[in-house]
Amino acid sequence: MAWDALYSSAFRGVKGRIGRAGRVLLAYNTNVDAVKYLERKDLEKRVERAGKDEVLHYADELPKRIENVPQLLGSILWSIKRGKAAELFVESCSTRFYMRQWGWDELRMGGQVGIMANLLGGVYGVPVISHVPQLSGLQASLFKNGPIYVPKVEDGRLKLVHPKEFAGDEENCLHYIYEFPRGFRVFDLEAPRENRFIGSADDYNPNLYIRPEFRERFGEIVESVEVAIISGLQALTKENYREPLDVVEEHLEVLKKLGIPVHLEFAFTPDETVRKAILCLLGNFWSVGLNEVELASVMEVIGEKGLAEKLLARDPVDPIAVTEAMLKLAEKTGVKRIHFHTYGYYLALTDYKGEFVRDALLFSALAAAAKAKLGDVRSIDDIAKAMDVPVNEKAKAVEEALSKEYGMKDGIAEVDSYQLAFIPTKIVAKPKSTVGIGDTISSSAFVGEFALR
Repeated sequence: MAWDALYSSAFRGVKGRIGRAGRVLLAYNTNVDAVKYLERKDLEKRVERAGKDEVLHYADELPKRIENVPQLLGSILWSIKRGKAAELFVESCSTRFYMRQWGWDELRMGGQVGIMANLLGGVYGVPVISHVPQLSGLQASLFKNGPIYVPKVEDGRLKLVHPKEFAGDEENCLHYIYEFPRGFRVFDLEAPRENRFIGSADDYNPNLYIRPEFRERFGEIVESVEVAIISGLQALTKENYREPLDVVEEHLEVLKKLGIPVHLEFAFTPDETVRKAILCLLGNFWSVGLNEVELASVMEVIGEKGLAEKLLARDPVDPIAVTEAMLKLAEKTGVKRIHFHTYGYYLALTDYKGEFVRDALLFSALAAAAKAKLGDVRSIDDIAKAMDVPVNEKAKAVEEALSKEYGMKDGIAEVDSYQLAFIPTKIVAKPKSTVGIGDTISSSAFVGEFALR
């Protein structure tokens, strides 16, 4: 079958069944994104003023945290140079003040939980229960209308209310998003693709602050939940990770006892100690989602440095190296599903079989293309507006390599005792934004898969 026909069929299938997915738990990170669209002259002036040599040092080697302005600007250049996303915690107050003075072009819902809640609840109509570390008036206003709920305890009784009805007056958790388009030039650097750098300037998400309601009433909160997505572990460090990960582990045990499949949305995690700790937890998850930078970072901590280098050596990423890495990760952790997404194609390695895995990937790619094309997806019918976006031509070589190596047909192959599903994505030439596309992909694929079951 042609890919366009498969896309069309997958969209109809998921749209007709999305209501069957059931209630979804989303934890733990929600924030406000302050989005700045970078301008060449402005950025070059800032780099010169901060000290070009020092800034360029960090463009080659990311710091673990941002403690000064040269590190902030160097980290932005690191992302531009590679066309790769990265996120770092901004430690110093003076750098936070600098970012605030630099300003932003728009404020949006941020954090993986917030973005997924607005998509699943506000667009697809799937009921979600969200963890929001700080429910300020601004944060609440950024949630879409729809079946989106946060727990609230009143007179000892647990209630689920829309964030706008929570009536909280808590702090704003600001994350600064520095966006650049493909071909963006600064000095002699040119972005090979559109992406962004994120400087997180809040003290709640980086410490994985978990609200008292979630700590004390978690069993009650998840009684009616069908599936769960966990995210936000990426900013932890070796100094602060132990206590929050202990709480996460307790929550995973509760979810496991209830038979609730849980997806971990991995993200760029600079601290190696934290990566190792997350890896130890992976056996408690049903599913994990990651890109090539994240998969390479996991391969490094399990001693597969050669494979890690292969994952970052080519564009598009070598699918045989990706498959090898996913197999090693599955065998080491026992996770049932690994969803790999990169620019141009997605793969899913599962210990179960069925075309619904591929079809959920197709739906997620269409949703991502719609978000890139429109900037904001307002209804599930908006996703069909991406049907005319062309399928990535470069993915033909990827598909041929998979067919030759594994005998793949119509995007499905058997590899060892696993099923490997592949899809070429649709590429929007000039996306309106890249923020939240990864979260759109992962949540649509995971929830879409359970809807199709």
